[in-house]
Amino acid sequence: SLDSELLRPPLSAEQLRYCREALEFYKNKRFNSPQAIRHEFQIMQANRLMAWDMKNLCTVARHNQNLSKNRYSDIVPFDSNRVVLKQSSDYRSSAKGYINASFVKSSESVTQFIATQGPLPHTCEDFWEMIIQYRCPAIVMLTRLVDSYRAEKCADYFQAENGPRSYGGICITTKWMHKTSSSLILRCLEVKYKE
Repeated sequence: SLDSELLRPPLSAEQLRYCREALEFYKNKRFNSPQAIRHEFQIMQANRLMAWDMKNLCTVARHNQNLSKNRYSDIVPFDSNRVVLKQSSDYRSSAKGYINASFVKSSESVTQFIATQGPLPHTCEDFWEMIIQYRCPAIVMLTRLVDSYRAEKCADYFQAENGPRSYGGICITTKWMHKTSSSLILRCLEVKYKE
């Protein structure tokens, strides 16, 4: 059995507090008022951008050189809050620095999160480059690698078992893995540049 200290992600007290607050907020809303979630979804659907607006606000994502880096053509980052990589495995100048990821700010603080698509097989190196550059202490994966129809939803960007895995100049090693009783899988990953 793993020591409980090992299961704690390396989050600061403030980051951990924000994660707990967000989880508690969602749990309360989900169990106490599921109709509120439906209502919020309807509002979001009503405020969806039309194709013309999307073209004007998401020009970098829609650039020809970046289209292959988007898992879905209708889920792309806005130019105003997209994550920009300082270096990229893609050396074409027009595509340099692009990843399908956005900064999401918590409404009550300066804390930001990064929301990104499940990496594609050819964008895993960019994904890990983003994790290193922005010093992301935790990754929350909300999708399976493959859905029930056997369609890929996310490339296998981590090593499920012990041992290293490389993406370009980046090495990822799974230090340990633990499955909880609630179907949550915790992994401690070591991410570093190859020497």
